[in-house]
Amino acid sequence: MTELADRESITEVIELPTEALDATRPEWSLSPSRALDFKNCALLYRFRVIDRLPEPPSLDAARGTVVHGVLERLFDLPAADRTIAAACDDVEPGWQSLLDETPELADLIQTAPGGLAQLVASTRELLDSYFSLEDPQRLEPAEREVLVETTLPSGVHLKGFVDRLDRSTAGDVRVVDYKTGKSPSELFEGKALFQLRFYALVLWRTTGVMPRLLRLYYLADREVLDYSPDAADLESLERQLDAIATAITKARETGDWRHKPSKLCNWCSFQSLCPEFGGTPPELPDGRTEPSVG
Repeated sequence: MTELADRESITEVIELPTEALDATRPEWSLSPSRALDFKNCALLYRFRVIDRLPEPPSLDAARGTVVHGVLERLFDLPAADRTIAAACDDVEPGWQSLLDETPELADLIQTAPGGLAQLVASTRELLDSYFSLEDPQRLEPAEREVLVETTLPSGVHLKGFVDRLDRSTAGDVRVVDYKTGKSPSELFEGKALFQLRFYALVLWRTTGVMPRLLRLYYLADREVLDYSPDAADLESLERQLDAIATAITKARETGDWRHKPSKLCNWCSFQSLCPEFGGTPPELPDGRTEPSVG
């Protein structure tokens, strides 16, 4: 689903299940990306997690990965050296490194308008947007690109990668995430915040400290979305994640992965395999066939 990939780093999009820490649970973990996949369409979750089908690379997702990498490395520099010039100088090496790791992007870049030069220029524009929203010389992040994970009392294992954690001298925690797309309308803000609320829940359950602020930077239109969670909110999210995990467990046991048509289908990479578009899902890895859906 390209739309989702455009809003996240490549690392998150291709994240696969890991071994559970609780032996009483199935051997899988729930990330915010995969939880949203299942909410949007159980068949999409199956294609990505159970079948592990490859998806075509996306230049938008690749650009997001380069931006995230540049911003992570920016804070390795002394505060005085964290300038827009330093960030822009890191863009071409960032693209080259990604091409070395993902050679299949080369064909896409060759056919893209303006080629690599245009992608480098557009990446620098996004970094310019970042500097208009925040002064990195005034910050010392506590952690960057950090894996957070916990196992809920129900046994559901949660994991995800946080772009940045800031801690004040008073111990207050701010969770920060960079998005290279445009900010959502008010109708979709809740969905956009799902990822950060997920991280906030994990941090709260792990450390006992509830993040004071969740912040999304939307670089395409230079917008900032802030949200302050509370206990009732995160407890509600925990119940929701427990319900999602229960539904996934049932689908794994029965092999019933139902497709859910929506506008998001327009960006799905698996239309040729989806019954909604006349396709037939492959046989499940354990040999069972997909049950018919009335």
